[in-house]
Amino acid sequence: MGTPEFAVPSLQILHREGYPILAVFTAPDKPRGRGRKVTSTAVGEYAVQNHLPLHRPESPGDSGLLTLLKALKPDLLVVVAFRILPPEVFTIPRVASFNLHASMLPRYRGAAPISRALMNGETSTGVTTFVLAEKVDTGRIILQRQVPIERGDDAGSLHDRLSSVGGDVVLETVRLLETGKAMPRPQDDSLATPAPKIRREDCVIDWTRSALAIHNQIRGLSPSPGAFTIHKGKVLKIFRSSPSTTTSPASPGTISVAKDTLSVCAGDFLLEVEEVQQEGKKRMKMDEFLRGYEIRDGERLTGDQE
Repeated sequence: MGTPEFAVPSLQILHREGYPILAVFTAPDKPRGRGRKVTSTAVGEYAVQNHLPLHRPESPGDSGLLTLLKALKPDLLVVVAFRILPPEVFTIPRVASFNLHASMLPRYRGAAPISRALMNGETSTGVTTFVLAEKVDTGRIILQRQVPIERGDDAGSLHDRLSSVGGDVVLETVRLLETGKAMPRPQDDSLATPAPKIRREDCVIDWTRSALAIHNQIRGLSPSPGAFTIHKGKVLKIFRSSPSTTTSPASPGTISVAKDTLSVCAGDFLLEVEEVQQEGKKRMKMDEFLRGYEIRDGERLTGDQE
């Protein structure tokens, strides 16, 4: 069971290794992208291309889903980036139902573990497989693998690396369960940290914060949904930046333009802005942006409500 691109390597590796996949479950087709064209999910596309039996239940508690799962009598239910399943679903498999999560649980429980880890300035993260339990992301841990966060990582690059590592960990988890060698261990709830869904307020840049904190916010929200600021009443998204060691010479949010570069005063140091997107325009590197957009030295960038 899975929906986005993150889940594809896990399905792909199990399929490639010859495990009998009785069914693939994904979210229903819906309008996606700028053109709002009705398309399948990434998992759905892989299943169709590889002639795997595909089902698109409207909800995790769908009576048709329950009936089908009971009829299939699966040994395992593998869940990667799907919806929250009720106990009547995840207790059906003979051996186990397990989930792949993009963090080192119990750290970063929730919907946005990759973005939250980057936004908090973590230097490493990882993936975890765990036995499904009624309370989200709290089940017994089967297997974990740590992954370093590189200096140049954003949410997109880290997502892709964790997705690939996750596929290997899913395969290893299946083999452990298959041979009876899995030894699930409980999570230490006292070490748990939240990773709630990203909301609009998480994307607003507060220039009074440190340059490093803003930089981490930017990369944690890149390429989507994107951290943003306001210039002359219009949204300006920032996708790439570099914290400087130069002390801010003016009030937070003040712009400094020099040739093909743009820096902004943060609460301590200057933040060099490298890639942006003006409202209604395409994403651009700074030299291209400055050639076509009027932004002057000494002007200010502000928050959402200023």
